[in-house]
Amino acid sequence: MPSITVEPCTFALFGALGDLALRKLFPALYQLDGAGLLHDDTRILALAREAGSEQQHLAHIETELRKYVGKELDEAIAQRFLARLTYVHVDFMNADDYVVLAEKAGTGQRLIAYFATPAAVYGAICENLSKVGLADNTRVVLEKPIGSDLESSRKVNDAVAQFFPENRTYRIDHYLGKETVQNLIALRFANSLFETQWNQNYISHVEITVAEQVGIEGRWGYFDKAGQLRDMIQNHLLQLLCLIAMDPPADLSADSIRDEKVKVLKALAPISPDGLTTQVVRGQYIAGYSAGKPVPGYLEEENSNTQSDTETFVALRADIRNWRWAGVPFFMRTGKRLPEKRTEIVIQFKPVPHSIFDRDDRGEVQANRMIIELQPEEDISLTVMNKRPGLDQRMQLQPI
Repeated sequence: MPSITVEPCTFALFGALGDLALRKLFPALYQLDGAGLLHDDTRILALAREAGSEQQHLAHIETELRKYVGKELDEAIAQRFLARLTYVHVDFMNADDYVVLAEKAGTGQRLIAYFATPAAVYGAICENLSKVGLADNTRVVLEKPIGSDLESSRKVNDAVAQFFPENRTYRIDHYLGKETVQNLIALRFANSLFETQWNQNYISHVEITVAEQVGIEGRWGYFDKAGQLRDMIQNHLLQLLCLIAMDPPADLSADSIRDEKVKVLKALAPISPDGLTTQVVRGQYIAGYSAGKPVPGYLEEENSNTQSDTETFVALRADIRNWRWAGVPFFMRTGKRLPEKRTEIVIQFKPVPHSIFDRDDRGEVQANRMIIELQPEEDISLTVMNKRPGLDQRMQLQPI
């Protein structure tokens, strides 16, 4: 296997004290450090608007890192990782603050600017990076959702493109980094057993579920503007749908995989106004109990707008208009404050065309089902029918 070349860089994380950075990004960077994928000279600049003591903010980052990495945290790796961090107070809209950032970043290493901020400030950040000479050797990473609709998305992308060419602009969906998600390509295209059955002739329907047990956890300002449709459906779940539904790419290059995904998206049937009442379900969680503890309803969360109609749960049916998937519904559902945290894809195969077995409570043939679990465990299981052990004269079946 070809070795991975690890080069030094300066990683500037905008929005370093936000939920995304503390919950996902710092633990991910820690894991990269533990895997030997951060050069010894790589530094991490934690950029945020909050003033105050650098030591205080770094201590907060360390506390959250230990919380989210949990029992797997290695003390030696943690200390090495934390030594890379520098906190820099930056008002993202104030060009003068970027002078300090330029001094911290220096000119000797490539800069990676990761935007864990609202998309509305992406353009301003890019412009200010350019003003202090930090655009020429920099790559920018954009977090979803990029805008609230097509028009605003184009506006954000155009603003970024004024300062950074496409080959130095990365749009990220962290769901694609999950091992089981990446394994979908191997499962489908390295096993003729499955790929030959992967079409409307053999599959009845597909279910994609991303269930969250938590509420909005203090993210009202962000979440109420996005909702579950923009926060989850249009990125995470559609990415999973594309990996399940796409045709084989010519190779494993990013462009080839992207091209096949785009074909799926173009084939998605639009949901008509009438379909909003028959294909889509939206809702909000109300006060109740979660994990045995009382929890508030969405409209009772801290800083909430009691008139909000933003959805915290959505389920919808998607149809793909092409030869492979004609007539096969894809059901996508996601929500907060559900009974358990679970992410899974269910491939429901069609039943055998004719059963030769007795049909009673224990002998009816069940259709095969593949369950691809992403959370809380990473697992793939296939349900098939098997003879029930025993000397009964009848052939009795059971699923295994």
